[in-house]
Amino acid sequence: MTVARSADFVNAVIKAYDVRGVVGDQIDAQFVSDVGASFARLMRAEDARRVVIGHDMRDSSPELAAAFAEGVLGQGLDVVHIGLASTDQLYFASGKLDCPGAMFTASHNPARYNGIKLCRAKALPVGQDTGLATIAAEVTAGVPGYDGARGSATETDLLDDYATFLRELVDLTDIRPLTVAVDAGNGMGGHTVPAVLGSLAQVKIVPLYFELDGTFPNHEANPLDPKNLVDLQDLVRKSGADIGLAFDGDADRCFVVDENGDPVSPSAITALVAERELGKEPGAVIIHNLITSHAVPELVTELGGTPVRTRVGHSFIKQQMAATGAVFGGEHSAHYYFRDFWGADSGMLAALHVLAALGEKDRPVSELMSSYNTYAASGEINSTVADAAERTGAVLDAFADRAVSVDRLDGVTVHLPADAWFNLRASNTEPLLRLNVEARSPEEVDAVVTEILSIVRS
Repeated sequence: MTVARSADFVNAVIKAYDVRGVVGDQIDAQFVSDVGASFARLMRAEDARRVVIGHDMRDSSPELAAAFAEGVLGQGLDVVHIGLASTDQLYFASGKLDCPGAMFTASHNPARYNGIKLCRAKALPVGQDTGLATIAAEVTAGVPGYDGARGSATETDLLDDYATFLRELVDLTDIRPLTVAVDAGNGMGGHTVPAVLGSLAQVKIVPLYFELDGTFPNHEANPLDPKNLVDLQDLVRKSGADIGLAFDGDADRCFVVDENGDPVSPSAITALVAERELGKEPGAVIIHNLITSHAVPELVTELGGTPVRTRVGHSFIKQQMAATGAVFGGEHSAHYYFRDFWGADSGMLAALHVLAALGEKDRPVSELMSSYNTYAASGEINSTVADAAERTGAVLDAFADRAVSVDRLDGVTVHLPADAWFNLRASNTEPLLRLNVEARSPEEVDAVVTEILSIVRS
């Protein structure tokens, strides 16, 4: 049995969606090995025989991936190492090999962080209610040992298979020539973009920060923050690119800027891909989280599809994808989920859809996306708070006489007159309140944002 740890320590690292913390202070090789052992026990109980492991370019990732493998091997399961990988490449490996997986990454977090994204075979999610709570309890109490034979480890390279698989899902062979500026943010996009797009004669890549560097010397690999898009916006304008793509650290999310360097809303991308998927499969289910623009469910309904609203977070979306048989799902944070990709999220696959839609028509991105931008939105605004519940209550009190309806699917969503709404929800990982506002005009959005922030930040 492994050494017991305090519940507070463990629960600070094993979170609602994944495992994440500061390397050295919260996460080290022994802790990760124990998590690997507990995960292996959970998967062995579900008849798994091996686990596939990938890692990003952070300095700590290879050591932590190896430590996790030791925990798995000690519990009698085999390990397949795929080495450097994006998170969606790990999901591909889990699907192709039909086995559980572990991806070592802290996504868009700063260099001092690392973590683990876990999945079952066929990239099925492992969240708080579907395994992470069990793992946390075992790591806290001490993981029981295993008296059977030790597993064995092998290595395989699946990058080319991953790239081929994606290109077969979205055919770009007949599109018009496109110049595509790509900011990999020194993350795993620098590994996967050349593999997926580099061989396409119709696509000319203008690369930015493709060097794999887990210290992120140029900017954080978090395109959700506007300041991290500035370099890509400048590159698009200077190079005359048709479109710009920005990937986060583990390249499972993709952000788009148009030919003018202006950001394209992930909700608009969700609507575009939904329209393409419904064109192939009329009447299909499309998942959208509750912060996605109302333009998405309105379009899906107009096209004869069935929109399904869900909580924020990949484990919830993936559960709904499986439960409803949805063909596609999208989030405001630029996570895009595909039934044909085992219900998992892939920023690269979303990028291929956008390039296909752009390349099939002789018009710029700004015109292509204009029909999907029917509302104004604030984007996600974070506020550091000492008591998220108390601040949320204060906001609800202030809007009590104007609220058309209030729901608590995830945080609180308040619907206001004239199609306006806002959502306030507490972060699962930080002392933050996240605010999203949508209305018919930018002026209406600004008024609601100003009022709410004056309360939240008072």
